[in-house]
Amino acid sequence: MKKLFCFSFLVLFLNACATPHVVSVIGPNDSSMTCNQLDSEIAIASNYKRDAKKEKSYGTATNVGAILFWLPGVVATQMNANEAMRAADDRINHLTRLKAKKNC
Repeated sequence: MKKLFCFSFLVLFLNACATPHVVSVIGPNDSSMTCNQLDSEIAIASNYKRDAKKEKSYGTATNVGAILFWLPGVVATQMNANEAMRAADDRINHLTRLKAKKNC
């Protein structure tokens, strides 16, 4: 019973580690979007980038817990946050190019 409890706690602890969402750079319907829809998608990608920047901060509860109990978790979160920010930037650039093609 004790092993099951420890294992369950460990799984829940590792599963609770928050990682930023990595957006897809090119969406299936991007080319058919209107100018307003492109603006909305750019705003969404900007929000994902902002959230990823927040996750890079060592002051978040996830990172503090990872520093204290599971140091590789900090490294994984930092790497994922960098990937999420790059993907959000690439998405914004892609959508901006589409807006330019549509003369928005």
